[in-house]
Amino acid sequence: MQIDIVTLFPGMFEGVLRESMVRIAQEKGRVRIECHNLRDYSLDKHRKVDTPPYGGGAGMVIQAEPVFRAVEDLRARGRAEAQLVLLTPQGEVLNQQVARELSQAPGLILLCGHYEGFDERVAEGLKPREVSIGDYVLSGGEIPAMVVLDAVVRLIPGVLGDPASLDEESFGPGGLEYPQYTRPREYRGMTVPDVLLSGNHAAIRRWRDEQARARTQARRKDLLETPAPGRRAARAASARTRRTRPSP
Repeated sequence: MQIDIVTLFPGMFEGVLRESMVRIAQEKGRVRIECHNLRDYSLDKHRKVDTPPYGGGAGMVIQAEPVFRAVEDLRARGRAEAQLVLLTPQGEVLNQQVARELSQAPGLILLCGHYEGFDERVAEGLKPREVSIGDYVLSGGEIPAMVVLDAVVRLIPGVLGDPASLDEESFGPGGLEYPQYTRPREYRGMTVPDVLLSGNHAAIRRWRDEQARARTQARRKDLLETPAPGRRAARAASARTRRTRPSP
């Protein structure tokens, strides 16, 4: 997958691109990530991309022209099918399903805003998918872009060493993930549940399922009220199996 990031502050991504899963994904050749300075697409001799808003008000607004020029340049350089994503507090809230959908796109172009945001004609004319990472305000779209980047990259096939680990994470088919323990068996009076040391895999699976559901019920009941697409698909598959299973 090709991921392009259009930003006023490409230096903010240097550490992120060189560390952890994002670095591994690039080394494996599963993703190619490039940052593009929006100022390079400005026609202003001082490379300015922002001006005061019409109608008055505080702050500056990023002009439409450099954004259009950046996107059109990327489209002309082989990103014609890439999903355009605008990071904005007004967008749909990022969740695991949105991340999964973005990971299946032919490519991504992430637009990072700043100041008071973009001229509305960016959304009107380019029709990006607008995405927010939560109900709070940040200085710009760079950190949200990093969040989207990390959430998406790890879902690309071949990035994780064990793809099965995706099935048991929080916000997967079972809601929140069950508690995890490792060595030592006892630490400061806190012990590992005996079932995890029993070697009985069926009992361990039951315990994990029970713990995951109880944790989800206590902390994120909303995840149980509306079944996730993964849970709906699993239930549908189970129903199909029951219907097509031959009689004994």
